[in-house]
Amino acid sequence: MESDAYVAIGNLVDHIGRVLLGKEQTVRLAVTALLAQGHLLIEDAPGVGKTSLAKALAMSLNCKFTRLQFTPDLLPSDILGTTIFLPNTGEFEFRAGPIFTNILLADEINRTTPRTQSALLEAMSESQVSIDGATHPLAPPFFVLATQNPHEFEGTYPLPENQLDRFMLRIEIGYPTLNTEMEVLRTHQRGEPVERTQSVMNKDQLLELQQRAREVRVDDGIHQYIVEIVHSTREHEELALGVSTRGAVTMMHAAQAYAMVNGRDYIIPDDIKELAVPVFAHRVVVGGIIRESHRQRASSIISQIVSSIAVPV
Repeated sequence: MESDAYVAIGNLVDHIGRVLLGKEQTVRLAVTALLAQGHLLIEDAPGVGKTSLAKALAMSLNCKFTRLQFTPDLLPSDILGTTIFLPNTGEFEFRAGPIFTNILLADEINRTTPRTQSALLEAMSESQVSIDGATHPLAPPFFVLATQNPHEFEGTYPLPENQLDRFMLRIEIGYPTLNTEMEVLRTHQRGEPVERTQSVMNKDQLLELQQRAREVRVDDGIHQYIVEIVHSTREHEELALGVSTRGAVTMMHAAQAYAMVNGRDYIIPDDIKELAVPVFAHRVVVGGIIRESHRQRASSIISQIVSSIAVPV
């Protein structure tokens, strides 16, 4: 694979990293989801940079960007659009909603009702929306970056399993170190750094990189490694629901993009190890455990499973 692809990806990662200081791995995972044509869920406490990461990613790409604040009174038509009657012509006309974009920031997605959340399902899985019997395709690239706060439960609607499964990766950002936080204060002294972010990649370049990601080599040993992890989740005594076949395919595509982000045209076992929790933890259901602690226990179980399986040579 040509070196210019790796240079472009490296520039994108570095550019976003200037906004989200000290979180290079988080930025790499976000770019991975973008290149793999997946979608990203950022789940963390308020004020750690979820929205800043989303905006920095969008502004680094010369693509159409829409931010949508999810609230309890948001309706599906507010996202998808609606068909209206034109008295002058006697015809119906479709008015596209904000989902017709390239980068959609779904801010605080768990604050809206399940009905409105489900309006995203078809768009995220098939890159199209169906309204009043008509299907409207979404122009590529189409990338949903959603945020939610897992520590607030009043006035929220937890995402159901079928909605979570549409996200390729679920990641956390975490608090910065002391030195990094001091640097954050310095960079914010004269305003928000994200507002000064310039684009470093256009739509055509992004589409080309997404196509190249699917050409990254995947050996049979890697296929077997992924399948063994997936099957182990289905047999684990603490898991009421294991990873689906779609989850296994998602891991392969994510690992292809992650290899590119790390400057390779082939996958290594470490790619699978590093992606296991972000890709698999939100796809399993822990039996007999309250939802508030589900996330931590699921991540721990996935890590245990990965460490117990022999790494392919």
